[in-house]
Amino acid sequence: MAGHSHSANIAIRKGANDKKRGALFGKLSKAIMVAARHGGSDTATNLKLRYAIDKARQNSMPKENIDRAVKKGCGELEGEDLAEVVYEGYGPAGVAVICDILTENRNRTAGEVRKIFEVHGGNLGATNCVAWMFERKGLFLVPVQHVAEDRLIDVSLEAGADDVKTSGNVFEVTCDPVRFEQVAGALSAARIPTDLAEVTRLSSSKVELGLDDARRVVGLINALEEHEDIQSVTANYSIPDELLEAVTADLE
Repeated sequence: MAGHSHSANIAIRKGANDKKRGALFGKLSKAIMVAARHGGSDTATNLKLRYAIDKARQNSMPKENIDRAVKKGCGELEGEDLAEVVYEGYGPAGVAVICDILTENRNRTAGEVRKIFEVHGGNLGATNCVAWMFERKGLFLVPVQHVAEDRLIDVSLEAGADDVKTSGNVFEVTCDPVRFEQVAGALSAARIPTDLAEVTRLSSSKVELGLDDARRVVGLINALEEHEDIQSVTANYSIPDELLEAVTADLE
């Protein structure tokens, strides 16, 4: 892999989230509400809700906020009527971008997201214009200093993971989404810590960026992630390690 875009995404996302904790809690609440609405409040049978709650806990969201979001999703408290939408488009340098959205007003959100793309040198596209470049996968990032590669490979593949790769200072473990819980449990049982554990989209190809384009793409991604209705942003860029520090410094 040229560059290490997953690591770059983590650094960029963490910088943005640390600055906007309140907005992040709002997004996490929406994800919990929708998961509870579709699958009920039992995390033993509703894996989507379990993942949403786990993510909320990882970001130090208070328990009362989590419980309130579950109750809203199940109709025990009044809540928003949220729709799940996916918007696709292109950023600077032809980078493919997918936004997962929860909104109570599709028309408003579409106009606002289109404006963000345009301001940052991109354009919102039609449905499926870039989705074909991505595949849903379970992804775990494991710091290389915490585990020997051979042991990680043994634990991960035994649990059903597809692959283990070295990417800079982390190992990337990928699996089919249906095996995510199984792999997560195996890593936990083996006391192998992760920097990231989520079901996400991985791209089949990457656009390697120079410094100027990297800053423009990161500017677009940050602006999208700041939008209250956007749950996650996935893009197929790759930032070489030697440029990553300069790009993430802009987030300080």
